[in-house]
Amino acid sequence: MTDEQAGAAPPATGPAEAAEARSAAGPEAVGAPAGPVALGVVRTPTGHPGVDAHLAGLAAADHLTADGHLAVYEDVHQGLREALSALDAPPAPGPHDNRS
Repeated sequence: MTDEQAGAAPPATGPAEAAEARSAAGPEAVGAPAGPVALGVVRTPTGHPGVDAHLAGLAAADHLTADGHLAVYEDVHQGLREALSALDAPPAPGPHDNRS
């Protein structure tokens, strides 16, 4: 005899498994309000410290309900737009770039 209950779903390890476990739990669990659950999305570093800092800000949305995600996404989007715009800015003249 095992310690597992008959028909019990195995513990979820990722977003797909979590959704599968919820559907396997039965109709009574479907109507129950669920709290925020982190999606487990891996954020791969880009190598650009400013961009990586903004992308790390996405973690703030992991513990918010869906209606709170918009503010986080807008903040990150604005920071990424500023980082991208900074790439188009002409370089500042250095101390030895006196071309008159």
